[in-house]
Amino acid sequence: MIKTIGTTEILLKHRAVCHCGTVELELTLPNGIEKPRRCDCSFCRRRGAIVGSVLLDNLKVIKGHEALRLYQFNTGTAKHYFCSVCGIYTHHQRRSDPKEYGFNLGCLEGVNPFDLGDVPTSDGVNHPADRK
Repeated sequence: MIKTIGTTEILLKHRAVCHCGTVELELTLPNGIEKPRRCDCSFCRRRGAIVGSVLLDNLKVIKGHEALRLYQFNTGTAKHYFCSVCGIYTHHQRRSDPKEYGFNLGCLEGVNPFDLGDVPTSDGVNHPADRK
């Protein structure tokens, strides 16, 4: 089954690239875009990306692995990856669910994340992992 955003088809295997094309990901999206969201933590507020989620096995770096840079802060659990050439955030291993990657919907080829309409904002200021 093909999922759509607006009039855009979301493919089972979808390509995502940074702005300059140095980093390229292959995402397996069996259910289309899952868990689209923004986050209001200090880092995500500044980054401004709308993200979706995939299981770790459903994201492959197929080009530019050597150009990715890692950024970690606070607990160091989440791993945020950026292209070292153009600076675009491509994906991160999630703190609240480490078996998933969050990925930048703006990097999906042929997809305008603003076609999603209203996107929920998660409470990253009071992170779920801090609520024990």
